Amino acid sequence: EQMPTTEREGLLLCVYMDDQNHSLTYIYTGLSKPVGLPGIHEFTAMGLLDDKMIDYFDSENQAKIPKQEWMKTCVPENYWKEGTQSRKNKLQWFKESINILMQQMGQNDSVLHVLQWMVGCEVEMQPGGKLKFLQGFWKYNYDGDDFLYLDNKGQEWGAVNYVAELTKRKWDHYWNAKGYTKNYLENTCIDWLSNLLNCGQQQLRNTSAPEVYAIKKEAKVKTNITLICLVTGFYQKDIIMRIKRNEYILTEKDGLISSGVVPNGDETSQRSDHVEVLKSNLSLYTCEVIHEASQLNVKVIWGPICQDTINVNVFCVSDISVFNGNKAHIMVPTIAIIAIVIIFVCYCKRPICGKFSILYNF
Repeated sequence: EQMPTTEREGLLLCVYMDDQNHSLTYIYTGLSKPVGLPGIHEFTAMGLLDDKMIDYFDSENQAKIPKQEWMKTCVPENYWKEGTQSRKNKLQWFKESINILMQQMGQNDSVLHVLQWMVGCEVEMQPGGKLKFLQGFWKYNYDGDDFLYLDNKGQEWGAVNYVAELTKRKWDHYWNAKGYTKNYLENTCIDWLSNLLNCGQQQLRNTSAPEVYAIKKEAKVKTNITLICLVTGFYQKDIIMRIKRNEYILTEKDGLISSGVVPNGDETSQRSDHVEVLKSNLSLYTCEVIHEASQLNVKVIWGPICQDTINVNVFCVSDISVFNGNKAHIMVPTIAIIAIVIIFVCYCKRPICGKFSILYNF
């Protein structure tokens, strides 16, 4: 059988990424028979840019649709029509491939069988915005186990069992599978990743800036106070937050506790840092938040000394204040707000994705 054509659409790798790395991956899943459960289809396909789903297709609705608003304007006019047809072709290919695998393995349809394919690329953002290729992914999984995969250098297929070895020999004999996949991962995928990343970031820059909450509240120890700085509602993860004491950047060694960047559940992220200090401490404490994607640059000053009010990006904190861009609003302390902040502070940062299985053509 001939491998289905993979259109120029990128793919997302499901691993923990740092702020300078980006990935584009497509994950396809085919079932040997219907399961009769809501939301579980015989065939699904999803595209992801970093940890965000950008498009989706399933065998019930049979239409490739955008999952992010900015995707509607970031692709050519015929993208969704051609993408839908490509997904339909893959749906048929998955049905045929699952039947072939079941025959080769002596299986029947008395139990459910699952074929998966994951393909994508990962890059590192260089100074000046240039993308450096790090690695590509082209992997297949059958019934929860690895089946066939392309090594990190894109040079050799790795076959896990005898049936996978049969597929490997066929591909090596009849067509240049390695050459095709290597070119796709290192060129086509990178082109799409770059275009989607640039378009998505430009769209997000046009949205409202994230909010910065600055809180000063009583600590459990009566002689201390807790200084909390929280930023929430941002889309890109490349955010800088620093709590300083007399321009010295505090770290964990100084008692600083940070939640790291964590999801809000609405496609945005948030981060909260806090430190406990003596009430009698006369040092100047500040919190700086920089988020280039939304052009947010705010400096918050805690404490009795607050004289730098000439700079429009510098604000003084009384009890609880919220900042958005260059606007500041002093808020009355409430139990609800403080409770929310405590939840933010206690939220632990986790790797974005767990173990993923994979799929493809035979």
